[in-house]
Amino acid sequence: MKRLIIIIAGLVLPGLLLAQSKLMSMDEATLGTGLIAKNLSQLQWNGDDNTWYFVAKNCLVKGYADNSRVDTLLRLSVLNSRLKETKADTLSRFPVVTAYKTNTFSFISKNTLFSYNTADGILRKLNSWPGNVENTDLTNPQFNTAYTIKNALFVSVDGKELKVESSGNPDISFGSNRVHRNEFGISKGTFWSPEGDRLAYYYMNETGVASYPTVDITDPIAVLDATKYPMAGQKSHSVNVHVFSISTGTHVELETGADTAKYLTNVTWSPDGKLIYVAVLNREQDSMWMKTYDSGTGKFIKTLFLETDPKYVEPLNGPEFINKDASRFLWLSRRDGNNHFYLYESSGKLIKQLTKGPWEVSSFNGTDAKGEKIFFMCNKGNPIGRLLCSLDLKSGLVSGITSSAGSHNPKISKDGNFILDTYSNPSMARKIELLDAHGAVKQELLTDANPLKYFKIGKLSIFTIKNNQNTGLYCRMIKPVDFDSSKRYPVIIYVYGGPHSQMVTDSWLGGSGLFLNYLAERGNVVFTLDNRGTSERGKEFEQAVFRHLGDDEVEDQMCGVKYLKSLPFVDSTRIGINGWSYGGFMTISMMLRNPGVFKVGVCGGPVIDWKYYEVMYGERYMDMPQTNPDGYKNASLLNYVKQLNGKLLIIQGYQDGTVVPQNGLSFIKKCVDEGKQVDYFIYPGHEHNVRGKDRVHLNVKMYEYFRDYL
Repeated sequence: MKRLIIIIAGLVLPGLLLAQSKLMSMDEATLGTGLIAKNLSQLQWNGDDNTWYFVAKNCLVKGYADNSRVDTLLRLSVLNSRLKETKADTLSRFPVVTAYKTNTFSFISKNTLFSYNTADGILRKLNSWPGNVENTDLTNPQFNTAYTIKNALFVSVDGKELKVESSGNPDISFGSNRVHRNEFGISKGTFWSPEGDRLAYYYMNETGVASYPTVDITDPIAVLDATKYPMAGQKSHSVNVHVFSISTGTHVELETGADTAKYLTNVTWSPDGKLIYVAVLNREQDSMWMKTYDSGTGKFIKTLFLETDPKYVEPLNGPEFINKDASRFLWLSRRDGNNHFYLYESSGKLIKQLTKGPWEVSSFNGTDAKGEKIFFMCNKGNPIGRLLCSLDLKSGLVSGITSSAGSHNPKISKDGNFILDTYSNPSMARKIELLDAHGAVKQELLTDANPLKYFKIGKLSIFTIKNNQNTGLYCRMIKPVDFDSSKRYPVIIYVYGGPHSQMVTDSWLGGSGLFLNYLAERGNVVFTLDNRGTSERGKEFEQAVFRHLGDDEVEDQMCGVKYLKSLPFVDSTRIGINGWSYGGFMTISMMLRNPGVFKVGVCGGPVIDWKYYEVMYGERYMDMPQTNPDGYKNASLLNYVKQLNGKLLIIQGYQDGTVVPQNGLSFIKKCVDEGKQVDYFIYPGHEHNVRGKDRVHLNVKMYEYFRDYL
């Protein structure tokens, strides 16, 4: 028996040693190779049925709400045999599928849309379109497909191409997803009617907008590759909405008025297809009119309501109609200080405010079969988490459904009786459960083992500290591996700090990701704080930075630095800071406004002067340079270069069309003028971020800069 015990110990011990000693490689920390939590790929409900699909090992698998069995419905080999029968190309892996009705899904292969019925095994070709198209947008009922080729817009109907609209002017485009530079929740430029027989789309005229010069270096003689970039205070593009009818081949233009200095956002069809709703903002972004238009004629019908704010209004979602009822809709607004639902009649009459309290609704997620209850995501009771709630429209009762701590991503069945809930928290990578409408767990579909179980990971903690206004600020700290409280460690602060961000979350690794844990593995305390100006804490918290970016954010971050310096294991002479984009602005702001505090800074794509940033975002938070000259002057980092004290590395994508290189180059020029040394690195071929295999190169560069100088 003793001999057997020794043999077993000999087998187990190497695994234990491995679990205690392994460190991430840079490839693993950057690309996540082998370290991503397990998942049920493409998990989705099967049309109207209370069954669901997911893809595993190149097979389509079906699960059932009433029992725990799973069935393999379709193997890739069978799907490929059906494709061969239609003389279509076969697939090397199972395609991305969309369940659009019970037992039937669609998928795209080589610019062709197919459907497959899992009950009868029939494959059908639904539509096709040319190669090299952009902005592809499919509609479910008719399977018509919209797409753009350069600046022109087309529709494919049963494989036949129809030109919707084009222009010989290269500054005019139709159906572009670049409208208003993707602010106000805009992610696309085409919008199908409920029946799929008409298409609303953006018309964008960039004539008169300044072209920003970028250069393509791949040719023997570099080629100018200019992009339209309306900087704050300058002329922006004008926009309208057109509607194309497939049956008549004609289009109409919405009567949105002659004033071109406005934003047309949140384009939404009424469920009956008669009206188009548009949220119209003035250029100042302090007023928003919800307007309706006749979809057939384009005529303006009426203004339903007006929202104003002395700072800014920012609609991110269009009206949500409950169970295709055109007579009423939900509207998300921060008018009372937090993002909440309001119920309106289609006439514009406010019925009532549906949710209320010091918490934020983040999304509408569906209804029950009768339209008596809605589901939505919010952070009630946990500002850094996401939970699913329901609201009874008659009683007004709000009920929490997901009870487990963390950040949830649920999918609601069509009848509202079941929920596929995927969630994580700081100590659990991913879990998927089937819940009933009250949140009771009916099945556990996936519990992922810790993908980092063989690695040394620093201890994570999430906590709050108070700023100078006695407001709690959420912080995340990762201590070095093999932490010894008697030692003193360098600190790397990772910062973003701008609107529409929340870095500290109740999710896997606290939202830190693998690279920050890699830095902790290499002996650094890694710290992040969400300052005023960031999201999910209400309007007052976010709008505190209005017209003076960099002031309150830096003040709050310095409260974090003060806290760090109070810790006996922190070496206060070795504090570094790192951030990208707004975080780049914050990194340099922190160094220049607090000279001598930070030994090293590394940042990417930093905004240096907000007058070099684009109209929509820049003017929302800073107004125009003409109306807020002192605010722009105070926020410009060019005015603080003399105070640079420490090693600073600035990284820039050479083709960056978001934070244009003029920002970083102007800073370099000012450093030269002031005799200040600074390091600068360019990534040719990359835009605002560095992606793919080059990301490994970027992370090595950042890590080595901290290693060498911190």
